[in-house]
Amino acid sequence: MAIVIILSIATFFSTLLGGFFAIKFKDKLHYIMAFAAGVLLGVVAFDIFPEIIEQVKIYNFNSIEIMVALVLGFLIFHILEKSILIQHCHEEDCSIHHKHPHIGVASALALVGHSFMDGVGIGLGFQVNTTVGILVAVAVISHDFTDGMNIITLMLNNKNTAKKSKMFLLLGAITPVLGAASTLLFKLSPHFLVLYLGFFAGFLLYIGASDILPEAHSKQSSYKLIGLTILGTLFIFIITRFI
Repeated sequence: MAIVIILSIATFFSTLLGGFFAIKFKDKLHYIMAFAAGVLLGVVAFDIFPEIIEQVKIYNFNSIEIMVALVLGFLIFHILEKSILIQHCHEEDCSIHHKHPHIGVASALALVGHSFMDGVGIGLGFQVNTTVGILVAVAVISHDFTDGMNIITLMLNNKNTAKKSKMFLLLGAITPVLGAASTLLFKLSPHFLVLYLGFFAGFLLYIGASDILPEAHSKQSSYKLIGLTILGTLFIFIITRFI
């Protein structure tokens, strides 16, 4: 349907705007990271988990499987991140604050994968009915702004170049369109989708709590940074209440 593609194109511009916002204010990256950490927490708590709970009620899925997926999402990225550090950093100069471009790339690719599924979500919403499709699209367009911001933040924070960061931003902006278009060709199993949501929730919790939030406070903690994290969480909470 044309409306599916049109709304997915809106996510393209939303993602780009979020990324350009992060680039423009990269000298204040620690403030953006504090806000982004709250956004990630809000997405997990007020967007992903309510959807998981709803799917469990509808299809009577095994909740333990979903929690296993969440733990795997957390641990797999933890193992991947630390393995990259072990392979690329010498013992004498490796520290807890060491950053490596590959970690930023891995993080950005995970967000790109999520962006693809955002597009899939729009398409599947319209397979239910037009109202559901529009509501899902509004949600995706709203939080894809922060997805673009998070892609740039993770890339720059892990010492990637601005040019490379923009390439991944563009990839993250295109994938929702591709995801939405793919739903015109086939349908995904609800069981697969809910396991994916659990896995992605684990990933978001890891990068938010282990990477973004500690880095935001790495130079100096302040009540302003704490307030921005709370604001990011409230931002997602408010958005999800109106959709």
